[in-house]
Amino acid sequence: MNILEKIFQAGVVGAGGAGFPTHIKLKGVAEYLLINAVECEPLLETDKFLIRYKSHEIIETLGIIADQIQAKKVIIGVKKKNTREVQALTKAIETLNSRVELCFLNNFYPAGDEQVLVYELTQRQIPPGGIPKDVGVVVCNVGTVVNIYEALHEKPVTHKFVTVLGEVKNPSIIYAPIGTSLDKCIEAAGAATIQDYGIILGGPMMGRIIDKSQLSQEVVTKTTGAMILLPQDHFLFKNKQQDLAQMINRSRSACIQCSFCTDLCPRNLIGHPLRPHRIMRSLSVDRQQHEILKEALLCCECGVCQIYACPMGLSPKSINGEIKNLLGKEGIKYSNSPAQSEVHGMREYRKVPAERLLSRLDLHRYSGKIQEGYACIEAEEVKIPLRQHIGKTAMPIVEVGSVVEEGQLIAKVEEKDLGAKIHASIQGVIKEVNHEFIWIEAGEKVGMQ
Repeated sequence: MNILEKIFQAGVVGAGGAGFPTHIKLKGVAEYLLINAVECEPLLETDKFLIRYKSHEIIETLGIIADQIQAKKVIIGVKKKNTREVQALTKAIETLNSRVELCFLNNFYPAGDEQVLVYELTQRQIPPGGIPKDVGVVVCNVGTVVNIYEALHEKPVTHKFVTVLGEVKNPSIIYAPIGTSLDKCIEAAGAATIQDYGIILGGPMMGRIIDKSQLSQEVVTKTTGAMILLPQDHFLFKNKQQDLAQMINRSRSACIQCSFCTDLCPRNLIGHPLRPHRIMRSLSVDRQQHEILKEALLCCECGVCQIYACPMGLSPKSINGEIKNLLGKEGIKYSNSPAQSEVHGMREYRKVPAERLLSRLDLHRYSGKIQEGYACIEAEEVKIPLRQHIGKTAMPIVEVGSVVEEGQLIAKVEEKDLGAKIHASIQGVIKEVNHEFIWIEAGEKVGMQ
């Protein structure tokens, strides 16, 4: 079995984003292999934890991946302020006599955006609407590389390291079986410290909001990176909980066309024709310019325009997201791109300092609180989603009443499909199988080792 087959059999997908199937990403050749070890969202600690504890495995695996795609250069992008992580990687590189290089980035947001990272590490501009392979680059997240290491040793993706922080007693890294309900993760972090809280699933800038009442239904997936508990009246919840009509009406009445959203847009600064202020104007007074709305397809939804730049508290990011969804439903993709612009001459001066962003978000009191080590969850039951990745939903191959072992294949896709296999994350009995998830109840022998 070759490397790509092992990765496919293990069900590896991108651990730090939308979950692109890794066996497909690593097909073909590329000049550069870049590793995103930046973890640019405020507060998050999972990737830094993995670097400290699994640096040897990461560096060893990068050599194997690089040979697979015939990469001439292998570069890890890491923030130079993360001295412990830099030391761990440096030691592993020296021990293994590896050709992996470290590239040190300043502490700005969003340094981990794929297209920003490619420019920072290679000085190559991905074309608007393009992907890293268009410029000879493959990008992987730290968590993905760790999962590839496990796959090469015949271990499928069954668990996830998750940062749980904010209004919890013991902010922690949690090691949870995939399919574990989020309320169990909060219990593992010592329980919530307040009654009236909301949850951001992911980072504070790009994460998804869920209500406290949804906790028992929401579960850990292959792409879950963090849970942040904040008081329900925190402005991040108010900012993210408007519908499209409300956002447009507020924009029509309050947008002053200052263009700060465009001036600080990370994609605009690397030369992409994305102008949030033009989109806002098109929605309010110039709705005939439909081509302007297509620029929203270039938006990475980092939130700089909405949470940091706009002096009126408007919602360019959320509006762009809604436009992308609407255009996607109509099958409209970004095309007819004008010639790529040069990187903006003021880009270095318009990068958003992460520390300033943390203050703007009113999150400083939660920073640096994660305890060393990690806590394991022994799940009594899991509900494993059949769709945890971009592409095709996995098809169940088990029936109610079947006994399964941890790591056993329970849902599959074909290797040619854009999708990933799903494995049991605990030993137990299948209680339910439907088109959304497989429910496993633990057997007597279940336990974390």
